[in-house]
Amino acid sequence: MPVPVHGKGRIVLASPRGFCAGVVRAIDIVNRALDMYGQPIYVRREIVHNKYVVNELRAKGTVFVDELEEVPAGGRVIFSAHGVSPAVRDAARARGLRVIDATCPLVTKVHLEAIRYAREGYTIVLIGHADHEEVEGTMGEAPAAMRVVGCAADVDNLEVPDAKRVAYLTQTTLSVDDTREIIQRLRERFPNVHGPASEDICYATQNRQRAVLDLARHSDVILVVGSANSSNSCRLVEVSQSAGTPAYLVDDIGDIDPSWLDGVSVVGVTAGASAPEGLVQSVVEYLTGKGFPHVETLGDVVEDVEFALPPELTRIAGEQVASGA
Repeated sequence: MPVPVHGKGRIVLASPRGFCAGVVRAIDIVNRALDMYGQPIYVRREIVHNKYVVNELRAKGTVFVDELEEVPAGGRVIFSAHGVSPAVRDAARARGLRVIDATCPLVTKVHLEAIRYAREGYTIVLIGHADHEEVEGTMGEAPAAMRVVGCAADVDNLEVPDAKRVAYLTQTTLSVDDTREIIQRLRERFPNVHGPASEDICYATQNRQRAVLDLARHSDVILVVGSANSSNSCRLVEVSQSAGTPAYLVDDIGDIDPSWLDGVSVVGVTAGASAPEGLVQSVVEYLTGKGFPHVETLGDVVEDVEFALPPELTRIAGEQVASGA
């Protein structure tokens, strides 16, 4: 049950917050690859969108690259949790790269839906941010059939060859409220529009957004721990603000403006799905030193989702166990 929220000079922590199963899996993949194969291990783009996670892995010998051309021929490369397009996979094969795929299984699900709809002749409306890596990867599955929309107004400008064969998919890290409005507009304009059997927005994104809505009702201000390029972290700020509670995105305590705490009795704290719990605790320590000595937790959702490691790692691990290595 949630802890009762009362009194002044308090910090209220949202639950759930921080790492989701896909992020845990991606980080675990990099660490296991380093243990199994040694340095260097290359990662295309950021494994997850948090600079502290990236810097920690870099310190262990991970080499982050923007493009595959930076990986030596025959090198071992990990694809990030956000997924990649078929063109990237083809380029890796052409250069003889040894690939370990850390794509979040929930992102893979969206890719498979895109492939299916494209084969069935649908125009696919992808709800998301065109410059986000996840969207770039999904778009690559069916670029000729796919259109990206970022807001409800974009739906009005869509041109499709057959209004009766339209389907939509969603970037996994968006705000539920934002996508609801866009989906409603799609249904108004294309009454026969098809959607996925289940919501594409991932369970962790939805849980954290619901938790921050609850947190907003009990806080004077909310600090969201996460990096600026983390879509789900930015959405938490927006969700809080839409509920009428000021919210600020902070990478660490150095980003906190003390003036945000002026006249504040209760500070809510949460974290995006790629932000480590250690950063949350450093924020708590900072706030404690600023006159907020009482710490409580709000929320009772338990996340017990776990994703299996990719076969590239489980196969090697099995061989090592069998050989006694």
